Amino acid sequence: MTVARLQRETLDLSGKGLTEVPESTLENASLRVLNLHRNRLIAIPPEIGRLEGLEVLILAENALTSLSEEIGRLTNLRTLDLGHNRLENLPRTFSKLKGLRDYLYLHDNRLTALDDGVFEGFGELRYLNLSGNAGLRLPGSIAKLNKLEELRLEHLGLASLPSWIGSLASLEELSLRDNRLESLPDSFAELHRLTRLDLRANRFCSLPNVVRKLPNLTKLDLRWNLLESEFDGRQQWQDRKCRVLLGDR
Repeated sequence: MTVARLQRETLDLSGKGLTEVPESTLENASLRVLNLHRNRLIAIPPEIGRLEGLEVLILAENALTSLSEEIGRLTNLRTLDLGHNRLENLPRTFSKLKGLRDYLYLHDNRLTALDDGVFEGFGELRYLNLSGNAGLRLPGSIAKLNKLEELRLEHLGLASLPSWIGSLASLEELSLRDNRLESLPDSFAELHRLTRLDLRANRFCSLPNVVRKLPNLTKLDLRWNLLESEFDGRQQWQDRKCRVLLGDR
């Protein structure tokens, strides 16, 4: 790809203090990457749907409260970053973004209820971050994310995990930090590829047995729980070459 073509297809408008998306941007049908990170946008106009060739759209750290239904036309998106906004819901057309396969950031918004099938067609997605949406009910369609490698469910106030968590057979990293978990479902033991598990700041009094059944863990973070100071089985984890973090530091 030539430099000139790359410049035509990539537009970085991050940190410009924008309150609206420039009309010239919405008319640039050749765009593949659009970065609007850290502006002052409160809305994305319906004309965003014109940019059907977009593969990467970054809208993090704005003040978005909703998304246009026209975003569903961006079916070539591979990465979408909507983190750190004020979104309370997602449009009905969001489920049409079936090209998402790299990263989907929805963290630190105000999402509390998503359509149960919202992720139904996202079977190629590798990374999903839903952290920081207090009270969010996890949609069951997460269970369909067969190629998901990293899932972040931090700061949601979860008191339990659904049994479908065990169906995420490709998962390598899972963060459940800062919830209200006291136990894990039996299906958790099916996460055979899991290498990194973050259980910080929950309510575990002892290590769930299902965690001991995970064969490939290399890092287990148990800090800021209610565990006894003497952690049972420390030598076993050392023999498995798994780093276990305990205590409050």
